[in-house]
Amino acid sequence: MEEREIINRVTKSPLITFDLEEYYHKGERVVYDIAQNLFQGLILKEKDFRDFVKTNDWSQYQGMNVAIICSEDAIVPTWAYMLLTTKLEPYANLVVMGQLDVLEYALFEKTLSEIDLAQFQDKPVVIKGCGKLPVPESAYVEITRLLRPIAKTIMYGEPCSTVPLYKRPKAS
Repeated sequence: MEEREIINRVTKSPLITFDLEEYYHKGERVVYDIAQNLFQGLILKEKDFRDFVKTNDWSQYQGMNVAIICSEDAIVPTWAYMLLTTKLEPYANLVVMGQLDVLEYALFEKTLSEIDLAQFQDKPVVIKGCGKLPVPESAYVEITRLLRPIAKTIMYGEPCSTVPLYKRPKAS
């Protein structure tokens, strides 16, 4: 019986694998809840809040990714969130208004917007699925949005088993 050479077609494929885990920011994620600054859990007293902001050690947020929220049903003026941001921004990697999912989206959006997409021009791309890190679905949507105008095809999954998502129409 004749032996045939086994050829790994996946390694010989022109497919480019895009792994979102490579763009996962390793920095710590924390929530700053402005509710801790409310008087009786209801209102923000401007003088007290400004004193707190002025004297607090904001360097404790060095390199962190901070999501600012208010967990209480209180009216917090917009300037209060802005004031917090002025103190957090010099230390934190990223500051956003919203829950941790908003922070995660913002981290990926920032990182993905910095990619040189020219390397994917007219190429078949597979966006890797399944991994060890908690990559949000919003990151998959964002990279698909960025790749669609330039990639020849976009697939999802693993090179050996993909789900086709987009194929550029042939020019007529």
